[in-house]
Amino acid sequence: MAMNAIGRALTLAGSMTWEILWALILGFTLSAVVQAVVRRSTIVGLMGDDRPRTLAIATGLGAASSSCSYAAVALARSLFRKGANFTAAMAFEIGSTNLVIELGIIMALLMGWQFTAAEFVGGPLMIVVLAVLFRLFVRSRLIDAARQQADRGLAGSMEGHAAMDMSVQRQGSFWQRLFSPEGFTSVSHVFVMEWTAILRDLVLGLLIAGAIGAWVPETLWQNFFLTDHPTLAALWGPIVGPLVAIASFVCSIGNVPLAAVLWNGGISFGGVIAFIFADLLILPILNIYRKYYGTKMMLMLLGTFYAAMAAAGYLVEILFGTTGLIPAERNATVMYAGISWNYTTWLNIVFLALAAVLVARFITTGGIAMLKMMGGSPDTEHDHHHHHHETAAHDHGTVHDHDTAYKGGNG
Repeated sequence: MAMNAIGRALTLAGSMTWEILWALILGFTLSAVVQAVVRRSTIVGLMGDDRPRTLAIATGLGAASSSCSYAAVALARSLFRKGANFTAAMAFEIGSTNLVIELGIIMALLMGWQFTAAEFVGGPLMIVVLAVLFRLFVRSRLIDAARQQADRGLAGSMEGHAAMDMSVQRQGSFWQRLFSPEGFTSVSHVFVMEWTAILRDLVLGLLIAGAIGAWVPETLWQNFFLTDHPTLAALWGPIVGPLVAIASFVCSIGNVPLAAVLWNGGISFGGVIAFIFADLLILPILNIYRKYYGTKMMLMLLGTFYAAMAAAGYLVEILFGTTGLIPAERNATVMYAGISWNYTTWLNIVFLALAAVLVARFITTGGIAMLKMMGGSPDTEHDHHHHHHETAAHDHGTVHDHDTAYKGGNG
């Protein structure tokens, strides 16, 4: 009986993985292309204040970058230390975990395009609410204390990954830089690093979703999400969604399979969106905020992020409810009979071939040594002088980055 239950959970996790595989590879490839061509120093220069235009740019730059929550949190601190405005750094962080293309594609595949639309409408709304809350409650004293703490350079998680600026340093147009040997190498390095950063959470997310989908009876969820009382359910969803996320420990893309299970279980539409956004409040990340910015700022981020996520959930519920865009059926893709010859299979084959080419390039251009630095912490002293070292050696198309030096250890 127990083996049966485990088998069901694994089958569920496996079928979901197969459904989203090509989308993940496509998303990470596009993300790698952007990161290979946009220089980190350019980003800091665009994030100096918290005016609406700056926050919009910071959100867009975030959306074009990483999709691993840990790397995004580390990168936001790195930008803050180099002079970015704190609110702008947080907008960048939200953009880079919740508004990335791979998340949108996977939500559309598993749950329907309405959720992808809600994600991209709700994300900016959350950032607007957060900016207002920061203006009201975050005093400059608190930001100064956070900057002092940030400058201590305590290691969180994925530090080395966030500190590496693997962009192509050569001159030329976007396409010349992208299609140069260094461009190919840079894309392959970012691609593999992104996968390594997110793999643990993705596997965990799929396994947890498989287990919950197979083992937790629908009636339990329906009672928990108050599905018999539509108005109460709509009010309850955005409050409880982030709490489920905080308890589930899974971040970023790993959250989507679990969101599909919760939607089938009866959580409100706005609750799903608040749940997805809450990958930036899971317990390990709250602990990293404490290390990065101090306990006071961590508690401030917990309160303001939570309020902004719930508010975005309510706004999405109202907007999509009044326009009739909330799906009537709760049939997110959780169970599949098996793998058959359809467009998913063909797309998976094509994109697995692309991934193989990028991995081969990564290995043949010294990527393995770089991979070992991903958990290392940035050497703080060197970090302050990084401007003088933005050079790259292009022998045989290998990118050697001197932006930041590393110390070993897995922080």
